[in-house]
Amino acid sequence: MNVVPEPMLAHEPEGDTRVRTLFLSDLHLGTKGCQAEKLLEFLRDHEADVIYLVGDIVDGWMLRSGWYWPQAHNDVVQKLLRRARKGARIIYIPGNHDEFLREFYGTHFGGIEVAENIVHTTADGRRFLVIHGDLFDVVIRHARWLALLGNKAYDLAISLNTWFNAARRLFGLPYWSLSQWVKLKVKNAVNFIGEYERTLTAEAARHHVDGVICGHIHHAVIRQVGALTYVNCGDWVESCTAVVEHFDGRLEIIDWVNPAPARKADNRISSPRPDVIPMSSNHHRN
Repeated sequence: MNVVPEPMLAHEPEGDTRVRTLFLSDLHLGTKGCQAEKLLEFLRDHEADVIYLVGDIVDGWMLRSGWYWPQAHNDVVQKLLRRARKGARIIYIPGNHDEFLREFYGTHFGGIEVAENIVHTTADGRRFLVIHGDLFDVVIRHARWLALLGNKAYDLAISLNTWFNAARRLFGLPYWSLSQWVKLKVKNAVNFIGEYERTLTAEAARHHVDGVICGHIHHAVIRQVGALTYVNCGDWVESCTAVVEHFDGRLEIIDWVNPAPARKADNRISSPRPDVIPMSSNHHRN
């Protein structure tokens, strides 16, 4: 598929940090575990030409069982819509928790495109398959009831995590994810993460690209798996992480709970707007 490069946008900077591309996944708006206030802080600080919403942005599973939608969650949606109105290109790739949007591939909502997956080309010419990743989770695909049961257990862990961190704040201690620590200490979970990474990079190889950018498992990382680059955006429930592409094509994980120093070094470098190639459902399943 031929792609016509789009011109650089004329920007009216909203935040202090400007990046070429922003990747966000697993916000889980509509749940009590979503750290929407921290996400709003992050969005106020970061501006991008293209924003990818890499699945599980709205948690339809939880909203079906009970409505929870505080003002901060609405503010996140409004901020993203405002970015689209200002000219940013926003691509929404649904995940399993917002699977209701999979009926709307190829359509636009308020200037936000809905796609099954995308090939993103970085400033240094690398091509990445951008996909949520749940379709490569055997539990989600073959034992949905078990996934729903696991989701209830996960919600309990997040609730405990909220109380745990409230106690830490009383003693002047920084945020620390108890639920994430437990997950990474469980041998089966560690094995699952490793298998997930290998499966997603194999899918990237099948598409003849240089790597994959995904979400789903709430574990932010950038690592080489053989000749390919595996990138996971993390989440805004446990870790408050996002992936940004700088104007030289470099990918970086931003940890908003523990922000790295000097991350604004290349704010004002300009480059062509990123190219993205929508991939059809048929292409994905070949």
